[in-house]
Amino acid sequence: MPPLPSPAPRTGARLLVDALRTNGVSRAFGVPGESYLDVLDALSDSEVDFVVCRQESGAAMMAEACGKLSGRPGICFVTRGPGATNASAGIHIAQQDSTPMILFVGQISRAMRGREAFQEVDYRAVFGPLAKWAVEIDEAARIPEIVARAFRVAMQGRPGPVVIALPEDVLSEIAQVPDAPAVEPAETWPGLTDMMRLQRLLWAAKRPVMILGGARWNARAVAAVERFAERFDLPVAVSFRRQMLFPADHECFAGDVGFSVNPKLIARLKQADLVILAGGRLGEVPSQGYSLFGIPDPGVPLVHVHADPEELGRVYQPSLAINASASAFAAALEGVQPPNELPWGDWRAQARADYLDWTQEPPANAGAVQMATLVRYLRALPKETIICNGAGNFAIWVHRFHRFRGFGTQLAPTSGSMGYGLPAAVAAKIAHPATPVVAVCGDGDFLMTGQEFATAVQHGAPIVAVVIDNGMYGTIRMHQEREYPTRVFGTTLRNPDFAAYARAFGGFGVTVETDEAFVPALDAAFASGLPSIVHVKLDPEAITPATSLSALRAKALAAHPPG
Repeated sequence: MPPLPSPAPRTGARLLVDALRTNGVSRAFGVPGESYLDVLDALSDSEVDFVVCRQESGAAMMAEACGKLSGRPGICFVTRGPGATNASAGIHIAQQDSTPMILFVGQISRAMRGREAFQEVDYRAVFGPLAKWAVEIDEAARIPEIVARAFRVAMQGRPGPVVIALPEDVLSEIAQVPDAPAVEPAETWPGLTDMMRLQRLLWAAKRPVMILGGARWNARAVAAVERFAERFDLPVAVSFRRQMLFPADHECFAGDVGFSVNPKLIARLKQADLVILAGGRLGEVPSQGYSLFGIPDPGVPLVHVHADPEELGRVYQPSLAINASASAFAAALEGVQPPNELPWGDWRAQARADYLDWTQEPPANAGAVQMATLVRYLRALPKETIICNGAGNFAIWVHRFHRFRGFGTQLAPTSGSMGYGLPAAVAAKIAHPATPVVAVCGDGDFLMTGQEFATAVQHGAPIVAVVIDNGMYGTIRMHQEREYPTRVFGTTLRNPDFAAYARAFGGFGVTVETDEAFVPALDAAFASGLPSIVHVKLDPEAITPATSLSALRAKALAAHPPG
């Protein structure tokens, strides 16, 4: 065989962009910086669409959202120093949400290291505990190697973020090296013995429950779990902000295990005699502050399925630990056979009835605008509509009462990061221009990353952002009213006219102050064909679906009278 021709000499920046193209990257997000000008130049005549963002946290959240939707690493470029630290919010989301992502950070030249040069940061020290892997490239010739490894680290096992620092002089350095091949993550398959043991545990059960969570899912895997649940007549719950993993209109769906969870679902999980946890970690929120099951002995036969062996037995010691990716495990479920008779039909039916009772209709809230109207509108949107949100009490209405019906229709941070909904929506709309995308945001939540509305306008991404404005950081105010009801401090907000804000950027904006105006305003936003903000003025009393602010305060004062 004749030897392969030697590759042409290339700059480090060109090697980097070629490595991205080899791995199928068609889009990257970022804020430009002088520390990686060579990469920007290499991107300019590549097939990679560079989405110019307004702040690095928004750019990183957009990349994370793309990684969550696609299962492939979302790509983000930021400059050194403050650019990198601004992006850390997105890195934290990717880590806690198990999302594949790669953050490229411009860096000072190698010869300047250790002098505290302009914007110098040791990225391995800063991001080492926050990311799955943090590395700095020392020579251009190693770029194909390190980028290929980064894709593999980001996707394999428990997915997560990788941070790669790019010294300026490495990007301009010439190297003559071949490209690395494209990376496909290794699937970890469950063994036949594992699946046989799972079948025996199911045959012995009387009150089984399945909980889906984590990453490494796709539409095919979700469909496989649906078929499994139907064959076994099995109640299926989903973990915190993972509602898209099982359709809410399915007769086996029992609800989600997050904040403001259905008490009947918690009781059912405690009564179960077999729990199958597939893909998730059962962290603090879904475990209800680690109170749902015992630690380390959960007190119930637990089957834990996870792609990363480090997560198996990390907190709960399972009766059966299966090291497998969610998609591989779902495929293997086809071979698990139900017993001749299923003794838990009433158990499943009651779980479904409890879910429907809990989510039928939001109760009336204080004020002229009812959150129930928003929920009814969301439910009427097409099945494929992508719903995005950040953090705040406003999200309780969405998570409890909206019914997600398809994989890839939910973008929400399990890390509880404010400001996520808007940039996630922008990324989703750019990736899926024909799909309706709605960001439900709080007023404080929206202005964490509100400047990314300009990104939506610039890149022609007609999202609809519903900004729920109650003039305060509602979640923190709720906790203050519980703990310090006579000493409320630091949670009041003076907000702009969000509809005017939208129009100032060239989008569509409308304000809603009555319930009757809600649906026409949302319809007008979609019909405009522009990035839109629907500014909803919600009564501050409407703090959660279950209580008002004044009732919360009265209860706290009754329990702890002042003085």
